[in-house]
Amino acid sequence: QVQLVESGGGLVQAGGFLRLSCAASGRSFSSYYMGWFRQAPGKEREFVAAIRWNTGITAYADSVKGRFTISRDNAKNTVYLQMNSLKPEDTAVYYCAAEADGSGWSYKRLVSTYDYWGQGTQVIVSS
Repeated sequence: QVQLVESGGGLVQAGGFLRLSCAASGRSFSSYYMGWFRQAPGKEREFVAAIRWNTGITAYADSVKGRFTISRDNAKNTVYLQMNSLKPEDTAVYYCAAEADGSGWSYKRLVSTYDYWGQGTQVIVSS
């Protein structure tokens, strides 16, 4: 049974920072990749960032590039999302997701690519 458990969300003022964590358990993900997505009220779930477990190669949405950093700790099977310079428009439920069936890295921005999802953690950025 694969489990992804997010933590670290909360309420922060604009310009502040948060670090989200996603602990993965149940199988080895070393050959695949992880993603962070977010969903604001009334909007579709959107790609935020992704990282390959084995190489550490990363990718970001344009809206967060330069402000957010995705990283991983292979020993802990944990992925992080460091979010700096937060803006009110970053307010959303943030989800981590695992790609685990060999989909190519080129599909990393698609919700449908990912096989497992966490329960989500709320981030609220006040102005």
